[in-house]
Amino acid sequence: MHTLIVGASLGGLRTAQALRGRGWTDKITLLGAEPRPPYDRTPLSKEVLLGKRSPEQLGLVPARVLQELDLELHLGTSAAGLDPASGTVVLQDGRRVGYDTLVIATGSVPRSLPGTENLTGLRVLRTVEDALAIKARLVAGTSVVVIGGGFVGAEVASAARETGAAVTVVAPGPAMMLRVLGPVLGSHMTAVHRKHGVRVRSSVFVAGVSGQDRVEALTLSDGSCIPADSAVIGIGAVPCTDWLEDSGLRLRDGVVCDERLRAVGAENIYAVGDVARWRNPRYGELVRVEHWTNAGEQARVVAANIAGESAVHDAVPYVWSDQFGVRLQIAGRIGADDAVHYVLGGPETERFVALAGHGDRLNAVVARGEVREFLRYRGLLVGNGTWPDDTVER
Repeated sequence: MHTLIVGASLGGLRTAQALRGRGWTDKITLLGAEPRPPYDRTPLSKEVLLGKRSPEQLGLVPARVLQELDLELHLGTSAAGLDPASGTVVLQDGRRVGYDTLVIATGSVPRSLPGTENLTGLRVLRTVEDALAIKARLVAGTSVVVIGGGFVGAEVASAARETGAAVTVVAPGPAMMLRVLGPVLGSHMTAVHRKHGVRVRSSVFVAGVSGQDRVEALTLSDGSCIPADSAVIGIGAVPCTDWLEDSGLRLRDGVVCDERLRAVGAENIYAVGDVARWRNPRYGELVRVEHWTNAGEQARVVAANIAGESAVHDAVPYVWSDQFGVRLQIAGRIGADDAVHYVLGGPETERFVALAGHGDRLNAVVARGEVREFLRYRGLLVGNGTWPDDTVER
């Protein structure tokens, strides 16, 4: 029985580890598009930009552990196509690799700004090379524009301010991190960024980028112009499914899967991590989650199902973000119409714990700092999912 895992980042490697951890002795092949051994991308927008971690310190497992997994490892190898009927993956160089079970773990790629590919000083952030190029331009006294107010943009803005750079964030919505935090807590974190010296331009988008060989200024949708020594694009990501377009798999902003992370209509194909859009039994709908914890949890579910068990993935989403030296943690999903109740701190404090929900249903717990209290309320969310008694007057 040959298991082929396409994608050698967190989800792919953790799937291989989970299989071996279950005593799986059959052949496992792991394909990775990058030439580097599997590494952790999470520190790229944090410690790497601040020079606190080097690329050599990012490995997901030590070289010895990787070797002990007994994988057929192919790095610098990208998939170009999939033929489920014959059970083969076509590589970029034309070679074909057969499989009995396939795990799709190709992740996602950042969106870019068309027409700006040749401008020096304008980068997306996905790889080690991206992080090192951005870090080289984070110098005190320089001006950095972060395009996009999501989590990556917020983390880059935080790191850039810590280096002494002047930072402007261009956020298309009325607040930063709006998609994950909702309007109330998104506004709260936007205020935190402004308190730390970040200039936030909200409800506008970049209409144009000027410069000869390097970025020099950005024109916004309201007609204003922002000079820039460098800029970082953080306008979201799209799942890596281009190579699956002719495969016959159901694709909808990711590979559509059932609650066991099995691709719909394909008994021997699974998806894990950013590329998976699965039916979450907890929410009764298709969801896709681009977070570190989710990839690891999904890997264990996929491994269990490959090994012949029957496991579903119904975990409460969890994500964290380090900004200005304090950890922000979110468990659950916040709806746009959810009521928000602070159980510790308040809208004016940098550290807080807040609950969000609708009606009698508790939907999310958000904390900045305050780890112990976060864990307490996260337990309620994962358990019965109802508001605690002390918030009945919300």
